[in-house]
Amino acid sequence: MPRGRITSTPKSTSSTPFKRALSPSLDQKTLTPPARQSKRFKSSPLTAFITKTTPKKSQYFTNSTSSAPESEIEDEASGYEDEDASASAVSSPPESEDEDDEEEHLSSEEDKKPKRKAKMGSAKKGVPNGKGANAYGVVATTAKAIMQKGKELWRPGVKSDLAPGEEVFIKLPKARGDGGVKYQEGIIHPNTILFLGDLKANNDREWLKMHDADYRQSKKDFDAFVEKMTDRMTEIDETIPELPPKDLTFRIYRDIRFSSDPTPYKTHFSVAWSRTGRKGPYAGYYLQIKPSGSFIGGGLWCPEAAPLAAMRKDIDRKPHKLKAVLLDPAMRREFLGGISKDDKKAVKAFVEQNKENALKTKPKGYDAENPNISLLRLRNYTCGRKLSDEEVVGPRAPERIASLMTALKPFITYLNSVVMPDEPVEESEEESDGSGGEEEGA
Repeated sequence: MPRGRITSTPKSTSSTPFKRALSPSLDQKTLTPPARQSKRFKSSPLTAFITKTTPKKSQYFTNSTSSAPESEIEDEASGYEDEDASASAVSSPPESEDEDDEEEHLSSEEDKKPKRKAKMGSAKKGVPNGKGANAYGVVATTAKAIMQKGKELWRPGVKSDLAPGEEVFIKLPKARGDGGVKYQEGIIHPNTILFLGDLKANNDREWLKMHDADYRQSKKDFDAFVEKMTDRMTEIDETIPELPPKDLTFRIYRDIRFSSDPTPYKTHFSVAWSRTGRKGPYAGYYLQIKPSGSFIGGGLWCPEAAPLAAMRKDIDRKPHKLKAVLLDPAMRREFLGGISKDDKKAVKAFVEQNKENALKTKPKGYDAENPNISLLRLRNYTCGRKLSDEEVVGPRAPERIASLMTALKPFITYLNSVVMPDEPVEESEEESDGSGGEEEGA
């Protein structure tokens, strides 16, 4: 049986024949599903819903004033509109009236979306949305957060109730007012004590950075006091040189490398006077300013091996020299608790002040039955006492501190004569020659 030839025209890639075959009742937009979908999915009635969905964009990048119609945006989303439309016309059945109703319902919702975005845009720019809000949209809780410890807005990582795009500018705190008491050189101002108290309650870097003005004012006041007090110290002890405050005062920063306390700053100001300033092998005078914890004293604190050995050697051979210094009336009254003139009581009070790191047994090279074994066990040779805030602040403080330094002078002089003795003055050759000539002449 002869076979008939069936000719089939190739599928045209042109969209014109298919566009003419479309029914005029069908909406072109509903027949344009996204590209790269299967025929089964394209033929599904849900394609009308999927073609309507648009990718969700962030509200911060939404342009609510765009006037381009939505149909034009969706037509430009894919490059295969004609091909997808032709496939839909061949494979998908005609849509029903219910689907047209759903389409109209979705289109009405789409028309409402730009209005909703416009409201969000107005709130984003900081427009007040309720009663009680100020022009910048800062709520009342923001002011409370500034006052709460650890939740200040200037601290890094602290969150606020501000809307996106809003900012809060916080002025740097100024230095505390003098409170009617003028600053005077040589007299510690009450604000210096107040600042050290605040630093103890807020010992962190962020707080000190925000209160740098108070710190600089307090440090300047303390340096002025040290400068004036140095003039008095040179009169009390002629071995003390005139040095600037930077060579006498200690830094406020703590060394926390080997400490369990992570606080970065000291909560006091301190100064030391010696023959070489705050550092050196000599015994010196020490003063510390702190709220309800000021201290004054002097001596040898943790000396090296050679000075410590010299002190033990002198105590073992000439114990009466140290005991004579401890029995001084001013020394007993100011630094030894007002004890009576008794060697044993004076030694006991002195050892009590230096027992912090004393040896539990005898030092090497000394007998445990030594009568001065309690003094030989010591590693520090210091004397000191606490000062009240009234003894530190005010016009009478310099005189009080100077009187205490005067009481310490015999003790400091004795220590320096042992650990760093002055070289004896040698007779000149002229004196030796002259004395010999007189003897011969006689």
